[in-house]
Amino acid sequence: MTLLLRTMTAVCAAVLLAGGLSVSDARADKIRIALAETPSDELAAFFVALDRARANGLEYEWTAFSDEELAIQAVLSGQMDIGFGTPYAAMQKSKAPIRIIFQLSKLKFFPVTSKKYGKLEDLDGQPIMLHSRGGGTDSIANVIEEKVGIKFGTRSYVPGSANRVVALVAGQTDATIVDLSNKNKLMKQHGDKFNVLPMFEVDASDEALFGNLDWIKANEKDVEIFVKALLSVYRDMAKDPTIIRRETNPDGPIGQLPKEILDELDAFYTDAVEGGLYDPDGGGRKAALADMDWYSRAGQLTGDPSALAIEDFWYLKPLDAAQ
Repeated sequence: MTLLLRTMTAVCAAVLLAGGLSVSDARADKIRIALAETPSDELAAFFVALDRARANGLEYEWTAFSDEELAIQAVLSGQMDIGFGTPYAAMQKSKAPIRIIFQLSKLKFFPVTSKKYGKLEDLDGQPIMLHSRGGGTDSIANVIEEKVGIKFGTRSYVPGSANRVVALVAGQTDATIVDLSNKNKLMKQHGDKFNVLPMFEVDASDEALFGNLDWIKANEKDVEIFVKALLSVYRDMAKDPTIIRRETNPDGPIGQLPKEILDELDAFYTDAVEGGLYDPDGGGRKAALADMDWYSRAGQLTGDPSALAIEDFWYLKPLDAAQ
């Protein structure tokens, strides 16, 4: 067993135990879901969808990995069935039959800095703190370098926008990239100390749901239930963002979060929907095209973006059926 697999196995076991499951509880007839972070307000809509899917007969278990790379590797190795992330580089380089089936969120992130910097050009040669190597914020940094004509200094990685905001406030970094919610919280509480730098519009995927194509086809019914549940939540949320708070299971992983986080769910999802974080149609072909262009610019895909084929990265049948 390689060091990576030993590490993944240890992480998996530890998180399963922390989540109230044990390794011995794992059953082959459950969908095994690899989250790229621990449950948070950002995952509340996803867990509402899981509850809806379970009500329609889907059995599942989830494992929260410490970062997106481990979640991707867990699916590539067959340890997990479904994963969170944007594994474009892994799909192209490994030639593994991994395909995206649903866009969970868009890359609506914001460069925030101390008052030392006032525009993106000021970050030339400066260190920056990002979420994970090869992840969404890493790709944003790459595209900023290409579009603005700068080169960041040392890149450090701290998973979780909230954690990077803490680092910023504590003076551990002067520049980072955070999500919409944490950007709003930072500026509300410390707006006199930090800047949100002007940023270009991005419609590519930040988080997407993906799995092994062979597994998806072999479990078509379960995948259809899952995607229909996700689509129903996203469409209901677009009409009324407060549905997430109202449908959150108080005994589930989101319901166990601190009260101050639960009390802000309505505001979080209202801001997110208004900010265009979620596509009520699950992304589909539009997202696939935006992703191929974006991740080519970000350096995670090679070759002419116009020559890339959607079917090499997305499997659209479950989403088309759910529509």
